[in-house]
Amino acid sequence: QILTSPQFGSHSRLRFIWKMKYGLLYHRFFVTAIILLSRVYAFQGSGKVAVIGSTGKLGREAVQQLSRAGIPCKILVRRPISVAAPNELTGESTKDEVAAYLEALPEVEVVQGDVTSVNSLKDLFEECTSCLALFGATRRSKLSDIWDKNVADSDSSHAKQVNYQGVANIIEAAKESKSCKRVVRITGDGENPTSFFSILINMLGSMAKAWNYEGEQLLRAESDIDYTIIRPGIMSEEGPEGSVLALVDDGKALPVAKIRYASVASLCIESLQYSNTARSTLAACTSTEGGEATWEPLLKSVQSDQRAFASDMLQQHENAVRKAVTGLGIFTTLIVATVLQFMVKALFFH
Repeated sequence: QILTSPQFGSHSRLRFIWKMKYGLLYHRFFVTAIILLSRVYAFQGSGKVAVIGSTGKLGREAVQQLSRAGIPCKILVRRPISVAAPNELTGESTKDEVAAYLEALPEVEVVQGDVTSVNSLKDLFEECTSCLALFGATRRSKLSDIWDKNVADSDSSHAKQVNYQGVANIIEAAKESKSCKRVVRITGDGENPTSFFSILINMLGSMAKAWNYEGEQLLRAESDIDYTIIRPGIMSEEGPEGSVLALVDDGKALPVAKIRYASVASLCIESLQYSNTARSTLAACTSTEGGEATWEPLLKSVQSDQRAFASDMLQQHENAVRKAVTGLGIFTTLIVATVLQFMVKALFFH
């Protein structure tokens, strides 16, 4: 009615339209700026981010991203840092050099300790509101494991102590801290115990797949600490880029493909910004058939876990390995028997 009023001249009408147009543009700009700034400073306003597994390829990427974003973090390192910080990290950098490099970054604080020590985790979680648990067991199975039935409990590097008891320690220390209320845990798909890769990793890596899953179950059973479990594809320095990111929730699976460490690190960090990702189990990978360029649209649609996760998975993993070992033994016996048979025939006809 104002615009069509005879008393509202053409010049005044034009000025009114321009004011409305630019007013809307300024409004959109400030709203967008406030949203972006709130996401960046949400971490700073609520506390620091603890990072466990910081010297690994995924962990070092996560720490660097946190530092660049101005988000304060505390990292756990096993040994005192005794080397000078290199100017940059390379594929040849040692764990000590990585730790020294990360310590020199802005907003990074170092705490000495290990995930198998609850006390060192308590020191780590002081002033922290969340934790990125980016570690994993690296112990290789030994021949002596066959007759040493207590190795899983006596060897601190065993997958049980790292992937399972380590998570239990995180939960205990987080609860005692009164401030750390969120854990982002990197694992892998442990719900297919009879697959070739599951059996191979369990056989060679001290049942690493099985104990990773059991660690997940500890988080799901804990009501006082929220979790986001992320099961990535094959992590690599290189990988697809562009609109290729894929994410599913509720422990669903995606076709296995390469995904960059940088992409997984950003997913871990960004998941902390979304309350709807709490108590969720996510699979993250890349897809050549179309995906997203960023995690934001995918994270917005995440829902918390709805289904029940199997409680007997450890037994299923053990049974699968036992059957594989039995089958391998039978196959080896047949090969040896065949070779002996040919040797006997060769000697007989000689």
